[in-house]
Amino acid sequence: MTLTYDPATALVVVDVQNDFADPAGSLAVAGGPEVVAATNAEVAAAAGAGAVVVYTQDWHPADTPHFAKDGGTWPVHCVQGTWGAQLHPDLVVRGDVLRKGEHGEDGYSGFTMRDPVSGKSVPTALAGLLRERGVERLVVVGLATDYCVRATALEGREHGWPVVVPWDAVAAVDLEPGDGERTRQELLDAGVEVE
Repeated sequence: MTLTYDPATALVVVDVQNDFADPAGSLAVAGGPEVVAATNAEVAAAAGAGAVVVYTQDWHPADTPHFAKDGGTWPVHCVQGTWGAQLHPDLVVRGDVLRKGEHGEDGYSGFTMRDPVSGKSVPTALAGLLRERGVERLVVVGLATDYCVRATALEGREHGWPVVVPWDAVAAVDLEPGDGERTRQELLDAGVEVE
């Protein structure tokens, strides 16, 4: 589904990177390639209407408590400068790219990063960039539904923006079966519009 865009809308494209979107990626998400195509349709509609388009990119160091090998949850993924961290080659990029997790933080949301040891959160540049550009509404797409898309959409609501998540332009990790559907309900409960 392609939504309606205008110059007061921002399309936030979350982490459409090789490690998530390519079947050969270290944390490949089922449906990742389809998300690339659906995202490109949204990018075309947004750019054609003069909307802001911005991308987030996981950009981890090789060693971080975010990774299971260093005590965290996840396999090594999106390590700075590697193939896995690159935006998917089929993704149309027409806007700023904001990196997150550069210093080993958990970078689930496009808006904040959290130190996995101290728990302290720090903002990214995303909220400031959107405010500078007069954004009044967000559309959030990308990977993965139950982690980075979820966190970005929920924090967008916390910042006061109406948020829409087009369900054909996201896909879930489903670490636990059903996580994607539970996330859908959580988003709806938080006032996020799920299309």
